[in-house]
Amino acid sequence: MAKVSRREALKLVGAAGAVAAAGTLPAMAQATPATNGAGFYRFKLGDFTLTVLSDGQTPPGNAFPNWGANPGRQAEFEAALRENFLEPTRFINNFNPMVVDTGQAKILIDTGRGQAGQLLASMASAGLRPADINTVFITHGHGDHIGGLVTNGQPTFANARHLIGEAEMQFWLSQANPPANLAALRERFTLVRPGTQIAPGLTAVDTAGHTVGHLAVQITSGNQTLWHLGDAGGHYILSFRFPDHYLGFDANPQQAVATRARLWQQAAAERIMVVGYHFAWPGVGYVRRAGSAYEFVPAFFVF
Repeated sequence: MAKVSRREALKLVGAAGAVAAAGTLPAMAQATPATNGAGFYRFKLGDFTLTVLSDGQTPPGNAFPNWGANPGRQAEFEAALRENFLEPTRFINNFNPMVVDTGQAKILIDTGRGQAGQLLASMASAGLRPADINTVFITHGHGDHIGGLVTNGQPTFANARHLIGEAEMQFWLSQANPPANLAALRERFTLVRPGTQIAPGLTAVDTAGHTVGHLAVQITSGNQTLWHLGDAGGHYILSFRFPDHYLGFDANPQQAVATRARLWQQAAAERIMVVGYHFAWPGVGYVRRAGSAYEFVPAFFVF
C-alpha cells in the first residue's frame, strides 16, 4: 500500500470536512430519533411503559436551609453533600414528572412548573402530546407540581380526568389565596383517598407529611412494583443517610420523617423501585439499607 504523506492526509481530512459541511454525507446528515436522555427517560415495568420527563432544573443556588432544615445540622449535611461531590452553594434541583402507559391509558403524574419548566418540550421529544394524556394525577398542591395544569388560560390536558387527594384539595382551597391552577380547575378534579385505584395497576398511597394530604403512586405490572414518590422522598442523599432529616418545605417535619422511614423500610425489604420528583435526573433507583439508615442506588441508565 502506498504511503500517504502528512500533507496529503490533511488535505483528505479537509476535503471530507467540506463534504460533510455541504451535507453530502447522507448517513451523517440524516436526523435521528430522540433517545433516552433527550429530556425523557423511558423504561419498562412489567407490561407497562414508564417515561420520566424532565421539567428542567433550577440555576445553582444554596442548598440550605431549605434542603436540610434541622437546626444545628447544616454543617453535617454540607459535609455529606461534599462527600458525594456536590457543592452546597451550587445546589441544582431537578423536577421529574412521569407518564405511565398501561397500554390502555396514559397517566401523567404531576405537571411541573408551567412556563418556567420544559415539560411540554420533553413530552414532544418522547413522542407524547398533551391530548394523549387520559389521566392527570397530582401528588400535592405545590406550585412546581401543578404549574403545568393550565396553559394560556386553558386546561393543558383537555382530554384527561384530573385526580388529587381529598385532604390535599380541601386544604389548599381553604386558604385565603388558594393556588390559581387548582382553583381554576376545581370542577375538573375528582377527589380521592389513599388506596384509591387511579387506573388498573396504579394506586394512591398515603404519604402525608410533606403536605397534609400528599399521595404517592404505586405502580404494579406483573411481579414488578415501582413507587413514584412525589416529594415524599425528600432529598436523594440526606433523607436516606439521616433518618431525622427533613426539608424546609415539609409542612409537618415529624410526620414527613416517619413517612420516609416507612417507605424506605418497605422499599428496601421488598426491592421496590422508586422515582423521586427532585432526585438527580432521572431519579429512578432502589433503596438499600446502610447500617441504621439507608442509601439511594440509582438504576442503570439504559439508552
